[in-house]
Amino acid sequence: MPLLVRSSCLTNYVEVCNSLGLDPYAQLSKFRISATCLTNPDTKIPVDAIGRLLESSARAAGVEDFGLRMAETRRLSNLGPLGLLAREEPTVRKALESMQHYLYLQNEGLVFLIEEDNGIAVLREELISDSKLPVVQVVGLCQAVLFRILRGLLGASWTPRRVCFRHRKPTDIASYVRIFGHAIEFNCDIDGIVCRSSDLDAPIESADPVTARFIHQSLDGLAAQAHARIEDKVRQMVWTLLPSGLCSVERVAEHMGLNRRTVHRQLERHGYTFSGILDNVRTELVVRHLEDQDRPLGEISSLLGFSAQSAFSRWFAHRFGCSATAWRHGERPPAYPE
Repeated sequence: MPLLVRSSCLTNYVEVCNSLGLDPYAQLSKFRISATCLTNPDTKIPVDAIGRLLESSARAAGVEDFGLRMAETRRLSNLGPLGLLAREEPTVRKALESMQHYLYLQNEGLVFLIEEDNGIAVLREELISDSKLPVVQVVGLCQAVLFRILRGLLGASWTPRRVCFRHRKPTDIASYVRIFGHAIEFNCDIDGIVCRSSDLDAPIESADPVTARFIHQSLDGLAAQAHARIEDKVRQMVWTLLPSGLCSVERVAEHMGLNRRTVHRQLERHGYTFSGILDNVRTELVVRHLEDQDRPLGEISSLLGFSAQSAFSRWFAHRFGCSATAWRHGERPPAYPE
């Protein structure tokens, strides 16, 4: 069953296509996305279809910043009830925590994590996808939307300490500078925004506790109906924890408020295993990381949660039938074409 995202993610898609001389409806049809989703923001679309659409549109238009262009004029209201709730929370921290809690209702393929240490906050985004295609456009869109949310809550003069991207530096970074400012870094370990923890404690002047409580109740009702599958929840946590090197079933269970045996039992009931999910996530991530020719294999090994590069090499050879170096050079077994 595919992961889904609200069609509001396509806000400004038509406008960007028109500005670049593309036929947006031909592009949508190419990936079997109904044009009706452009007028109904609550239509659910497969996450992978959106990823393919944006990457294809960027290639067809000959630009590297298609996703960024879509996000330049985004507002909190584009997030529907989730955006409305953010405005009514007392602080930026509470707004982000609420968005983190209910994000699954907006986008089943995105995980948002707030990490803090020594007065520094890292707002990290992880894309979950079964697709082996590049995700640069979706990453750009998500990062720019998050940035605009923070600017909307903290004021137009707010600036982050850093905006981090995993992908390599584009040929032209003018749009990155225009949207994020100059504190941009590429070839990073994460996709995320780094700011001061004190920024998160800033009050939101528009906050209304009565309205916030009402929206919480509404979203709780939607969440109860969503019935997120145990395998999807585990997969989200694996994506989130893997780069830390602490991605064990015990740690995943702890974050889910369950014990290890319960996680194993519920996964088994649905035909899954923790090790199988872990292996699938690593398989997806390693293909993405290997596309970056400048990223050392030792670094990729760490990002996939391996304690030693030798363990990573054995796993890769078993999973792909060749070495990671051979894969990078295009020397792949027939089962894994270009």
